[in-house]
Amino acid sequence: MSTRRITASLASLVLVGSLACAGATADAAPRKKAPKAPKNVIVMIGDGMGYNQIAAASLYEKGRAYKQTVGTPGKVREVTGKPQYLHEKFPVQVDMATYSVKGSYDPLRAWKDFDYVKANPTDSAAAATAMATGVKTYNAGLGVDPDGNPVENISERAISMGKAAGSISSVQFSHATPASYVVHNKSRNDYLGIAKQEVASKMTVMMGAGHPAYDDNGKKLDKPNYKYIGQDDFEALQQGKKGWSLVEEKADFEKLTKGKTPKRVFGIAQAATTLQQARDGEATEPYDTPLNKNVPDLATMTKGALNVLDNDPDGFTLMVEGGAIDWAGHANNGARNIEETIDFNKAIVAVDKWVKKNSSWDETLLIVTADHETGYMEGVNADPNWMLLRGKKGTMPRQSWYSGDHTNQLVPVYAKGRGSKQLAARAVAGDPVRGKYLDNTDLATLLLDDLWGNRTKAAGKKK
Repeated sequence: MSTRRITASLASLVLVGSLACAGATADAAPRKKAPKAPKNVIVMIGDGMGYNQIAAASLYEKGRAYKQTVGTPGKVREVTGKPQYLHEKFPVQVDMATYSVKGSYDPLRAWKDFDYVKANPTDSAAAATAMATGVKTYNAGLGVDPDGNPVENISERAISMGKAAGSISSVQFSHATPASYVVHNKSRNDYLGIAKQEVASKMTVMMGAGHPAYDDNGKKLDKPNYKYIGQDDFEALQQGKKGWSLVEEKADFEKLTKGKTPKRVFGIAQAATTLQQARDGEATEPYDTPLNKNVPDLATMTKGALNVLDNDPDGFTLMVEGGAIDWAGHANNGARNIEETIDFNKAIVAVDKWVKKNSSWDETLLIVTADHETGYMEGVNADPNWMLLRGKKGTMPRQSWYSGDHTNQLVPVYAKGRGSKQLAARAVAGDPVRGKYLDNTDLATLLLDDLWGNRTKAAGKKK
């Protein structure tokens, strides 16, 4: 088990202070029982999905949006409508800071200076590492602290407790976000090294794109491209030498969603980088180009992963990434951004149905959030103001992009189930527009330090 070096967030400092005060009066009042930990933990990350990415998809699908902002520097307000998506109705809704170890978030400057959130943004590796380990790190670092030392992630803790663990994505399985929940590597760009660690890991489920034999249109290549997994590791998976059952074809992903499953599944869909976002086409309107027909959608992957993971009576952790929302944001492509956000939303619905049918909210914690915002999407003619996105159902919303990179905007956090109230309690910082927010490290430290803090040794078993 690796040593964890926790960089405390503002929320953590406040929490520590409150616990110290409680300890001072311990003789006068009985100690409260520790909150019951969730059996299952599901973290869903819309990579690059800020509030306006959700609003754009909602306007296209529903003709309405839930939360947007409007105003001039220093006089910005949040405009709230009716919830349109399932997660927008969750009982816990707070915000989250996403900056890396070298970044920052100043709530006052964020709404007085339009360009402030574009300065020194986090990348997905640093953001996902913070969310998976509770430690802020440098951009490109995966599962390591600022000095490059490995730090424990929630998948490793779950496995040490006898639980199953999974990490799935709509982009390459060896990409930054899914990798942050599995490996320790000083660089997110070491795809072959990352894949090797994933193949050698004790994870129960790994899924994503990144197939060496296919292009972004789902067409077979004349010669395999072993960029995201080495030839030796891929052939080992094909031959069943690493204890995995390899799943490649769409029909086999679909078979995983029902009935008996293999004990461990490594799923590599037949696409090079993304399931759908990188396919050819004009992409001026959502779905104006036919989808790749040979790959599953994220909801199917999610249902299959859950059907494998719930074989473990001790429970599981699962990270689900809508990874290509970010890719569409970098490209400033509103049509593909809407497609990917809708795909992610369908996966959220699939999780909700699974909990209701196979588990309960009393034993499962679901967190839906983003690692950061990408593209700085706003209404038209915004800079230096904040403008509403506008649109009618079935048409592209009116929008503009003010970056081709990530931003340090606050992103939404929606939570439901066992432990969600404890997560909400960590939102102690205040933003003049968005309200209470927590730090991205809180998603991991809630589990590693609070809900699971004393359970590793008590579990008494390893996998």
